[in-house]
Amino acid sequence: MDFKKILSQLNIKATCKRYDLGLWKCPQFLFLIMGMVIMATSLITYALGTRYIADPAIVLLIVFILTVILFIITFSITRTLEGLAEANKLKSEFVSIVSHQLRSPISNLKWALEALSSDKLCQLGEKEVEYVDILEDNTKRMGELVSALLMVSRIEQGRLPLRNQKFSLENITQESIKQFTPVAVSSNVEIKLEISKKPLPDVFGDPSQIRLVVDNFIDNAIRYSKEKNKIAVVIDKRGRDVLFSVKDQGVGIPKKDQKNIFQKFFRSSNALRYETHGSGLGLYIAKSIINMSKGKIGFKSEENKGSTFWFTIPTK
Repeated sequence: MDFKKILSQLNIKATCKRYDLGLWKCPQFLFLIMGMVIMATSLITYALGTRYIADPAIVLLIVFILTVILFIITFSITRTLEGLAEANKLKSEFVSIVSHQLRSPISNLKWALEALSSDKLCQLGEKEVEYVDILEDNTKRMGELVSALLMVSRIEQGRLPLRNQKFSLENITQESIKQFTPVAVSSNVEIKLEISKKPLPDVFGDPSQIRLVVDNFIDNAIRYSKEKNKIAVVIDKRGRDVLFSVKDQGVGIPKKDQKNIFQKFFRSSNALRYETHGSGLGLYIAKSIINMSKGKIGFKSEENKGSTFWFTIPTK
């Protein structure tokens, strides 16, 4: 290892930036902290040793052996963490590159299918129309998955853009309900909007990103609701924040799965049983957006009785 490489390893800030990690997750910074802990441990051991052991040479030997063992353990752990950080960075870069590369062919496929279904190129028979509909549905799902993967990659790398501004949560909620009403009607589910009688202030955040969270909550409520059930969308003032919640009467979440509900790619066991479509990324993205918006997010659920997902967002 040459001198420049040694200096680059000592530059903790640059190393952490290279791995896209926070300071307290960076292996080099943790190694520095552990080094300070080891030195403190050595001094304490020496102080106690000189008090209870008469021979100073034995005390020094004990301190030396303890320090070497601790440094070896710390170095091994740090190298392992560094390897994991490098693998995590490569994974995030791979997902980002693949997601970008997939967007163009999916868009081209979507345009080609739209051209076919419009009957401008040729007249399709009943069977051909059915096949085109299947392709359009699967292309849409692929596009949604690629977009979700790209957003997760940006979140992990700390590159998700947020435009903080004042906006009306009530307005984007009404737009979202309008968008999902045809889907709700086809699923025989009713969406009811309940707004506080008190005047609602504007909230502070990125309206496009918060809209994604609102869409995710309403979409999930429709997916996991049973027929002839109601979904209550509530907006209320809570202290200095505005509370948004979606309550459904659907399948609920098993208690054993609730601790993992905001993890990437996680889907509860009953969601798989009902064979609903999903990537397991929506709630992870929603939590990340709300946390970056200085809000809070949570839920309460009971299996076969329904769920309530909520978030708060500040007004300042």
